[in-house]
Amino acid sequence: MTAPSPVRILLADDHALVRRGVRLILDGEPDLTVVAEAEDGAEAVEQAHAHQPDLAILDISMPRLTGLQAARDLSRSEPDLRILILTMYDNEQFFFEALAAGASGYVLKSVADRDLVEACRATMRGEPFLYPGAVNALVRKYLDLARKGRALPTRAITDREEEILKLVAEGHTSQQIADLLVISAKTVERHRANLLQKLGLKDRLELTRYAIRVGLIEP
Repeated sequence: MTAPSPVRILLADDHALVRRGVRLILDGEPDLTVVAEAEDGAEAVEQAHAHQPDLAILDISMPRLTGLQAARDLSRSEPDLRILILTMYDNEQFFFEALAAGASGYVLKSVADRDLVEACRATMRGEPFLYPGAVNALVRKYLDLARKGRALPTRAITDREEEILKLVAEGHTSQQIADLLVISAKTVERHRANLLQKLGLKDRLELTRYAIRVGLIEP
């Protein structure tokens, strides 16, 4: 009998050294192989379409699109693709957003050498992989919602508004954002006005601070 083909992996992180280290871990396993790399979320989406990997491993904080934005996009456009979030953030908000975005697991970079390989294998078996702190957060959230009889909270802003918020916070002008997203500058301005109103903010500076606080960009 021939051995099954290795799991084909797309690895996305904006730090080349991190990608190199993670690739060494993954390529050292006979059942895993990295077939594509990306340095931002938009490139990750493009590479996924081009290479059709089995599994995408996405960092959260990346330029152009975050890992969470890319995960939402890929969940819609590549429904058979399994997704893992690999992050430095031990953060309940990001954890729940990752699950909502379609990720099957959430691995901390600080323990990637210990957990990542098993997370890849669990994900490909159709099993979720959660680090211990995430399990505790999930249980707490479930119990809290059950006590209050509430459903999971909805996001305050739309995917498009989040995309524009990130680009505004990165310093792009309305025309540059319009060119990147292939929409009109007037549409960008309308989305920005909606963001300010929804979030109760006054200007670009406050939008940037908000984007940093929720992890869309790094300070």
